[in-house]
Amino acid sequence: MKAPWSIRARLIWGAALVLLAFLAGAGWAVQQAYADSLQSQHYSRLQTTVYLLLAGAELDSSGALVMPASLAEPRLTLPASGLYANIANLDKGEEWQSASTLGLALPFQRQQAAGQWQYAVFTNSERAYLAATYAVRWTVNGKQSPLIFSVLEDRAGFDRELQTFEHTLWGWLGGTALLLLVSQALLLRWGLTPLGAMAQEIEQIEKGTQTRMQGIYPKELAGLTVNLNLLIDQERARQTRFKDALDDLAHSLKTPLAVLRATLNQPAELPQMVAQQVARMDDIVVHQLGRAGASGAARFAPHLALAPVLTRVRDTLAKVYLEKNLTFTLDCPPELTWRLDQGDAFEMLGNLMDNAAKWASQQVSVRLWVDAKRLFIRIADDGPGFAEAQAMPARRVRLDEQVPGHGIGLSVVKDLVASHQGELSISRSDAGGAQIDIVLPAA
Repeated sequence: MKAPWSIRARLIWGAALVLLAFLAGAGWAVQQAYADSLQSQHYSRLQTTVYLLLAGAELDSSGALVMPASLAEPRLTLPASGLYANIANLDKGEEWQSASTLGLALPFQRQQAAGQWQYAVFTNSERAYLAATYAVRWTVNGKQSPLIFSVLEDRAGFDRELQTFEHTLWGWLGGTALLLLVSQALLLRWGLTPLGAMAQEIEQIEKGTQTRMQGIYPKELAGLTVNLNLLIDQERARQTRFKDALDDLAHSLKTPLAVLRATLNQPAELPQMVAQQVARMDDIVVHQLGRAGASGAARFAPHLALAPVLTRVRDTLAKVYLEKNLTFTLDCPPELTWRLDQGDAFEMLGNLMDNAAKWASQQVSVRLWVDAKRLFIRIADDGPGFAEAQAMPARRVRLDEQVPGHGIGLSVVKDLVASHQGELSISRSDAGGAQIDIVLPAA
């Protein structure tokens, strides 16, 4: 599969195509506007020439056309000058042509509507002409005689002017386009420099020569660098948890294995000891899997509604501890949501509520609320509570050294809370039992 174009190539080619299309459209519009303006100027000069002919023309008493020997426009007296005039006296059937028409067959036009101008472009076998025609009714001795004044101008002069303008226009537009393209390329290179620097930093992180994104980037990329660093930190924390879990698993299994090894010489006690140590090893594996599987700070997780999680945990525990007939009090707004992995939520709330239900006499209360962008979780029971000597299990403490019934679940919760950069505290509840408070900051 062919590799896609780079962002720089896409932007440069896209900008080049848009720029060229814009300049081509603008150039064509300017060229057409100039051509129309130039044509209007030429027609205006032809119109002036017609007025000169009107000023010099006379009709004698018989209605014959009389023209002066010389005219104010010298091009009319110079043969093949490019400016030609014709006056047609329709009643007398006579025509007057300027000296410039000598030896030329020109397409002078005729039109009968008096007082109206007619402009056109005419061609013969060799040349093209701009034409202006005007008809009048000349009154002599009370009789009107129709006269038609027609002026032609060789279009070659018009074409030369237009061609000169086109060459100048497209030359400047081409130079401008080249300058703008070079400027755009330089600007895009400068604008995309932060992306190149970011790619280099990511490459250094992949090689292991750098641990985090360290550069200072524009605000459009600042959020991306923060999220990249967060992902890197989460991945490293996850790897650390897996490594620690494996390390602790090996460390924690030493005691059960040592006990089993020592019991091999006592066949009578072996079945009971195997059952006991296998159960202990099962607890160890569950504990370490819980630690290793913690998702950690879930900035990219969707918002999770916590009330349904509490309800499901409560319903499950009510069946497990049916004989105790416990009362579960849940205080959680139905609209309360938090960026939290669902598995972490069930692990955290399930372990704490199960521990509270295990030791409660009659009542377990759970309260969740949000304050100052922090999630507060409080779980209390009316059981015997924690002894002062009981503290949260620390890393490298074997499960056989922990207080029975508390260590595994609370240790898993402790690791989960730590992975979310939260805080966990243990105290005595108002009902006299244990109270566990958890505070989780926003991801």
